[in-house]
Amino acid sequence: MEIASIIALGMGAAWASGINLCATIATLGILGATGNFALPPDLQILAHPMVIGAAAVMYCVEFFADKTPGVNTAWDTVHTFVRVPAGAALAAGALGTVSPEAQVAALIVGGGLSATSHTLKAGTRVLINTSPEPFSNWAASVAEDVAVFGGVLLAVYEPAVFLGLLAAFVALAAWAILRLWRVIRALVRRVGRWLGLAKAPPAGADDGLIELRLGQGPLPRLLRLK
Repeated sequence: MEIASIIALGMGAAWASGINLCATIATLGILGATGNFALPPDLQILAHPMVIGAAAVMYCVEFFADKTPGVNTAWDTVHTFVRVPAGAALAAGALGTVSPEAQVAALIVGGGLSATSHTLKAGTRVLINTSPEPFSNWAASVAEDVAVFGGVLLAVYEPAVFLGLLAAFVALAAWAILRLWRVIRALVRRVGRWLGLAKAPPAGADDGLIELRLGQGPLPRLLRLK
């Protein structure tokens, strides 16, 4: 494989894993099992029928969980500890037999890319969940699935195009995540005040801080969130 193809495969697998790990594994596994793509030696295990079957079953579970407001946020929270390390491992596995230094670099970059796509997905879905209608949630979930399948195929067959789009995604994500965090923080502050758990900061204090009262009594514990 050419260097561009190797990089695109590793970064594509890492990026897609941050959005939907099971769809990523199933897609790569099917491509390898059907002979449509020669997986690197360290990723050939993905083409095993048992691995493809497990990924397909879990994808079906996630397909419905991801389209249920509230459940999808809980699902994303739990899978933070699965998608990011798995994306890093897939990125490193795409390199094949290389120096330990290159493997560590792939783990770092792949993990960071998985964390970025996962954060953008999870943060966006938190905001969409505030809408009372379910259609925007369904549309976002389907769009994410299409992006994962399309992105993996593009990384495999058109690596140069994928790498160009990935660079644009990273730039957009850097801009969007900061603004998502500000909006989510404001949303948490508003919900906390509505539930009576939070109070506005004193005059002159940092408006980005909120206090959550944990428990009752004369000396309630206060949790300050930035």
